[in-house]
Amino acid sequence: MDAERISIAEICLHAARDGSLSFPDIIGKLIAAGFEGYTVDYRCNSQTYYLPDGDSVVMEIHPSAGNVGAAFDTIEIGRLVRWAQANPSDYSYVAFCEKVKAAGCAGYIVSFLGRRVVYFGRTAKTHVEHFPN
Repeated sequence: MDAERISIAEICLHAARDGSLSFPDIIGKLIAAGFEGYTVDYRCNSQTYYLPDGDSVVMEIHPSAGNVGAAFDTIEIGRLVRWAQANPSDYSYVAFCEKVKAAGCAGYIVSFLGRRVVYFGRTAKTHVEHFPN
């Protein structure tokens, strides 16, 4: 993968953590750079960005507090997604990661092509959220 795309992925990774870009802004930057999606893996503390030609880049993410909960709570994960979408003053991506992990989320796959995010648990139970219009 070329250095410019890697730089864009790094910028987006850090911007999510420090709150300097919103989720829609991050998606826009990644799509404009040619990415088709990414995966966050809380158990490996990694984020992988994918290009349509099969190329990818894996980046280390800052570990969030706590462990992935044993039970996958789809209702709580859905509530946390709505919290993130509303972006209230008490929201942060760091807090979202900690809370969603506690709710049993082991990671998630973001598909720009499918306009959705698939959250998955340790048992491969899933919860799908479609991008808002």
